[in-house]
Amino acid sequence: MSIASIQTSKHYLWGGNCDGWHLAASPTLSVIQERVPSGSSEVRHLHNRAEQFFYVLSGIATLEVAGNIHVLRPNEGFHVPAGVLHTLSNRHEQILEFLVVSTPPSHGDRKNA
Repeated sequence: MSIASIQTSKHYLWGGNCDGWHLAASPTLSVIQERVPSGSSEVRHLHNRAEQFFYVLSGIATLEVAGNIHVLRPNEGFHVPAGVLHTLSNRHEQILEFLVVSTPPSHGDRKNA
């Protein structure tokens, strides 16, 4: 066990220009900090087993869940149950930074819409 940060955690790129850091990874839990530049988004998808909680640290997230748009500001979060189509985007000028907590981990459990 150790202190987790973006300086010490495993980094990866997604979507061509977005960053992710695995702050915690176990067979039953994933905590990732992500950074999304203005104008970037992920592909609409769902997870068959994993439920997720998105929590904004800075910037503004636009989260589409089952056809409904939710705008999340710093210190706001949203729970997405397993099996529900969703996508996250940054439609604002400021860089978006957020945490996504998944249980079980969502990697390998993604189905694009």
